[in-house]
Amino acid sequence: MSKILIIEDEAAIRRVLTKILSEESDTYKVEEAEDGLQGLEKIKNEDYDLVLCDIKMPKMDGEEVLEAVKKIKPEIPMVMISGHGDLETAVNTMRLGAFDYISKPPDLNRLLNTVRNALDKKQLVVENKILKKKVSKNYEMIGESAPINQIKEMVEKVAPTEARVLITGPNGTGKELVAHQLHEKSERSTAPLIEVNCAAIPSELIESELFGHVKGAFTSAVKDRAGKFEAANGGTIFLDEIGDMSLPAQAKVLRALQENLIQRVGADKDIKIDVRVVAATNKDLKKEIDEGRFREDLYHRLAVILIKVPALNDRRDDIPLLINHFADKIASEQGNSVKKFSSGAVKLLQEYDWTGNIRELRNVVERLIILGGTEISENDVKLFASK
Repeated sequence: MSKILIIEDEAAIRRVLTKILSEESDTYKVEEAEDGLQGLEKIKNEDYDLVLCDIKMPKMDGEEVLEAVKKIKPEIPMVMISGHGDLETAVNTMRLGAFDYISKPPDLNRLLNTVRNALDKKQLVVENKILKKKVSKNYEMIGESAPINQIKEMVEKVAPTEARVLITGPNGTGKELVAHQLHEKSERSTAPLIEVNCAAIPSELIESELFGHVKGAFTSAVKDRAGKFEAANGGTIFLDEIGDMSLPAQAKVLRALQENLIQRVGADKDIKIDVRVVAATNKDLKKEIDEGRFREDLYHRLAVILIKVPALNDRRDDIPLLINHFADKIASEQGNSVKKFSSGAVKLLQEYDWTGNIRELRNVVERLIILGGTEISENDVKLFASK
């Protein structure tokens, strides 16, 4: 069922449009509003698949309604209804985001084609949003424990916003999975997610890596090169292990966040960027600030939303699920049948001290699958888990 709202101050035209649409398809549920204010109130309180809106109306004209709807429910296609003298205004509404416009009196074929096309577009938008919510299996967060469910709920709330996120937690806990989920469930998901491991890049190269450089900026700069921030334009940059970033690079990142501007190493020209920043660290940044190794102003810019990923020892209830997940994944990668773990083997693994967290668990599961029997037993765990 497609819900259509007609906003039109002339009762005769409202009746005609309602009759045409109702007779065209019994899947169209048509509602009416006699002015812009009434129409906008309906849109605020109901979900519509299409709005047909007159341009010239008392109290609130069609342009004002269009601009208001684009702010609160931008996914609703708006088709504007224009009189003979309103053609220039109708064209302007297209610039403001209207799907199309039709002239009075409406041509039947054009009206119905426009309605069908607009409803098809709305359906595509809805399907696209559903797809965005389905996170790639490669970056699925496995677990049903209270801390993991809390992270999942936070991701659902935060991902569609532009808020910066700082992810904290020990090595091997899956901080990068949270970063990927934030990107894939955001409005930027069709643009790139660029990952930067700040700990893996020498301090003298980090600025060039992040912001690019111009030819001749330093000895090995034989040509102009764009940095990671430029590569992430329109999307997300994930600054992993940001606690290892040098103070000069931190200052440049701070400027990028404050002004949405970067400057390549050796250049004097600013480059405008549109990038969402997600950062992660295994360090206590408050302690790093106290010891002068991390900028407090950068911390507050990054930690708009703070997500703490727990150590595996703090979510032992998830270990059986993780074992099954890794066993399935490893079997798929190696083209083998899935090996089962006995309840005793799972219990032993739940009691293990996982200092390496999920990364260590995955390695142990793979080792047991390779070296163990057809079913992984307690003895297999005792023999191979600690090697």
